[in-house]
Amino acid sequence: MAEKLQFALVSPERELYSGEVDQVVVPGAEGEFGVLPKHAPVMSTIKPGALRILNDGTERRIFVNGGFADVTPDGLTVLAEDAVDLAGIDLAGVEQDIRNAKEDVDAAKDDAKKAAAAAKLQRLEALKAAIR
Repeated sequence: MAEKLQFALVSPERELYSGEVDQVVVPGAEGEFGVLPKHAPVMSTIKPGALRILNDGTERRIFVNGGFADVTPDGLTVLAEDAVDLAGIDLAGVEQDIRNAKEDVDAAKDDAKKAAAAAKLQRLEALKAAIR
């Protein structure tokens, strides 16, 4: 039996995944990187994108919006600011949310509201890109 990587994905709301996997591909701030068993220790910030969990010939994709990835001799832990399983995402719904967010940016009356709306729009656009 091939060696497995111990992996945990945690968001502020809950633990989304915990178990042994073959490989995880992380959308690191410096570029995507794959983590296999016995990977060298590393810590990286995460950019918004699809985290890919590869196990037994299947792939599970989870959108992560920022956070940290920590590779240790014990495995990989991803602490995500926000995480959503892409299997349950409706592309048409995300596209509508993007249109609404663009309207919110245009309608914002002050800098704080404009910044908040722009951040939401950026997250939604990254989510849409991760779906594809």
